[in-house]
Amino acid sequence: MSQSPRNAPSALRYRLAPDSAAKAALEATFRAYDRMMEILDEVARSHNVGSNVVLLHAHAYDPIRKQTALPSRLVTLGLRDRAEYRAAQGRRLPLDDKLAKIKGPATISIATVEGRFSVPFDYAGYAEGWGQSVPARLIRTDDGFEVHYGVTPNNLPEEENAMDTIAAAPENFLSRVGRLIAGIAYDAIEQAEGKNKLKVVGQAIREIERAESEARDGLAAARAEEYRLNARRTEIEREMADLAPKIEGAIADSRDDLARAGIARQMDLEAQFDVLSRAIDENNEKIEQCITSLRAVLSALQDAEQRRADLEKSEAAVIHQASTSSRKQGGGSAAAKALRAGRAVARATGVPPGIPYSSDIDELSTLHRDKEIAARLARLKSRS
Repeated sequence: MSQSPRNAPSALRYRLAPDSAAKAALEATFRAYDRMMEILDEVARSHNVGSNVVLLHAHAYDPIRKQTALPSRLVTLGLRDRAEYRAAQGRRLPLDDKLAKIKGPATISIATVEGRFSVPFDYAGYAEGWGQSVPARLIRTDDGFEVHYGVTPNNLPEEENAMDTIAAAPENFLSRVGRLIAGIAYDAIEQAEGKNKLKVVGQAIREIERAESEARDGLAAARAEEYRLNARRTEIEREMADLAPKIEGAIADSRDDLARAGIARQMDLEAQFDVLSRAIDENNEKIEQCITSLRAVLSALQDAEQRRADLEKSEAAVIHQASTSSRKQGGGSAAAKALRAGRAVARATGVPPGIPYSSDIDELSTLHRDKEIAARLARLKSRS
């Protein structure tokens, strides 16, 4: 295992061992990235924007997302990656901490066009670095795939300390929703021995309603942030579009001082745009999480309301049956004892008491039996 000189740009190699589904997804991602580069070339020619990242984003981002299904963050990184990608002959993709996450001592999570996959890996030593323009790269080798993380030699890359982070993190919203849903399960309600079960369910519903309010507030805040970020991005795109011909005019008039000032402003806008694009991607993920949470909360609320209604009917039926039994004469005490025993068995085993005898049910069984006899007779006659 070779090691790069101290302080030289270096990368730690993770050799991936994907299963067939993950391998197919990685291959599809490379094909989609190739298509993205073709779209960028087409846009650069048709709109005469060259390598202007802001204008490329304005004209190419939506077509790329529609035609390739690439993760939004990979599209954002790819806008600056055209020259380097060609120099690498299409054998590596840029990654950041959202696209690739170390999940443990031997597993990495990677975002692809077909979703996120957890892929096992082996440490494979060091490789030549790239100055860390991006934190990591997905490399396509002759016999598989690797992920290279930019590092300083003798220092391991930040691996998220995933387990420590999970252990220390407070309960997130989706986990809380899951806890509330579990709380209204029939088993959880039945375990509330000695308590008013309707009161337990009512408390659960109130908690879910509070969670619904929080989910709606979170979604509204994310939507407001989306509007603000998109408005600022539109302003930058407009300013960049106005700035480009002015710089060309200054160069044509031999006003290098004005051209330099225009280029400096252009670079500032590009830097702002890069940060803004990442913020938009992160906010889009937040919106998706809020929508998922809200759907889960609304489903849980509907389920809880139904279970409260079922419980109210059940308790009303039990009270009515007990009242009726107490009014019966002769054998009344024995029937009441049997009823109480049945309830005790039901509580202990979780199996509800049997359905009382009904002449209607007996008639239904007889009708079904007669039909089965007639059908079997018809089959025997047809064979003979």
